[in-house]
Amino acid sequence: MSRLARLRALIWPEPQDRLERTLLRKADWLILSYLCLTFCVNYLDRVNYYNAYISGMREDLAMTGRDYNKVIAFFTAGFAVAQIPQNMLLLVVPPRILFPLNGVIWGGLTMVSAAATKVQHLYVIKFFQGMAEASTFVGAHYILGSWYKPQEIGKRTAIFACSSHAATLFSGSLQAIPIALYGAFVFPDTPANTRSRFFTPEERALAMARLGPREKTRFDWTLVRRVLSRWEAWLLSLIWIANGALESFGSWGIMGLWMKAQMTAAGRPLYTITQLNHYPLATSGVAILSLLIVSCWTDNRTQDRWVANIVIALSALVSATLVLVNGLHPGRLPRGALFFAFYFSGITFAGQSTNFSWANELFADDEQARGIALAMMNVLCYAFNAWFQVEYWKASSTPAFTQGSSLMLAFVPLMLVFTGAARFLQVRDQRRSAACLSSSSMKHADGEADVAIAASLSSASGLGGAGRSKASLRPSTGTTEDSVALEEEQDKPEGEPLRGSLNQLPIL
Repeated sequence: MSRLARLRALIWPEPQDRLERTLLRKADWLILSYLCLTFCVNYLDRVNYYNAYISGMREDLAMTGRDYNKVIAFFTAGFAVAQIPQNMLLLVVPPRILFPLNGVIWGGLTMVSAAATKVQHLYVIKFFQGMAEASTFVGAHYILGSWYKPQEIGKRTAIFACSSHAATLFSGSLQAIPIALYGAFVFPDTPANTRSRFFTPEERALAMARLGPREKTRFDWTLVRRVLSRWEAWLLSLIWIANGALESFGSWGIMGLWMKAQMTAAGRPLYTITQLNHYPLATSGVAILSLLIVSCWTDNRTQDRWVANIVIALSALVSATLVLVNGLHPGRLPRGALFFAFYFSGITFAGQSTNFSWANELFADDEQARGIALAMMNVLCYAFNAWFQVEYWKASSTPAFTQGSSLMLAFVPLMLVFTGAARFLQVRDQRRSAACLSSSSMKHADGEADVAIAASLSSASGLGGAGRSKASLRPSTGTTEDSVALEEEQDKPEGEPLRGSLNQLPIL
């Protein structure tokens, strides 16, 4: 095998079976293409809002200090409110219908936002836009978890997450409607209910079988207990809240706001509009690279998803410390150190792949609970960030950002504690499952051994005691009759085999 082939097998391994290989290729083209295009366009609108703010929208709409954050908060609130309802709909409405419908609504609201004449218009538009977008991120992870194995899902979720960072390379929002139509035509739903014409009956059956047997679960009121009673739902939600806080530099456009506040000695802006729009793109490049590297690593070692959170916490520790020191002591650090801090923070986005892949694996035994748990993670994260970015990342706090950086540093140890607890409980449950399986196997083996001994005894009795009466086959009851029979057997000559004795068992 050539070096290129070995590298390809390491980065993007494919099954040896031809049917399974064809199935995966079709799933990648039909599922990933639509999900990535949708997420790219959705995220593009967030990038456009940030670019518009630093390029003149603040002046055009007479936006004051917190208006920038309030618009984001309204979007975040709508996004959080609709998360669980959207994912519940996804369990009963085919994704090929729900995703495109939300895409059309989202595209219409995006076009209407161009007609806004005051910031209050943006509040309303962004709230409903967030509701329409709510199915995209978590719904995508639910679908990916329905099609791919643990050793396959990490790279797919990484590519999906990368599409949001690639959004900065494009412009405009009219792509939303044609992408919605594309999804309605090609999206294959989940393996359990797909009717896609692009898959053969054999491929549909394989798509169901390759993920292994899954317990039949119901979509009813027990779903609340099946989610809320599991540690996975709570700890993974806490992990994702912490991860969301550690992503703050990239999520809220902090680098651009910091750059906009930099002035020359003459009091003029240090950076041009073009520089403000393009220099922060390197953070997206670091995020894309981190997502791909971490996903390839953890797909080959699926038990190490948790390690990525340690890397994320350490990168946030370095970045937040540099920004905090600069805020507390302006001018002490060179600008290059701040550029490094913002770029290095792109590593924190790696959790968008690993943490949701981890959640899909931990909830693989309950289809409905998996969908709600994924939504719960994002709901709690966005509910927290709705006020977090308003209070701690105020545009008016530029360029110091001491409050936000301090809170990021506080979340570094929390991220480590939450991750360590989740890993501890995961290992504990795995050991318990292995012990139960071992015990069950031993009982099964003992049962088979008992049957084999009984069969051997029966066979031996037939060989050595053909003239024995039926009464002699009954187990001893401890009566005098039984004792007499035993004495008769023991009085036999030494060379004559005892009836029913172990001397007559076949050698196993």
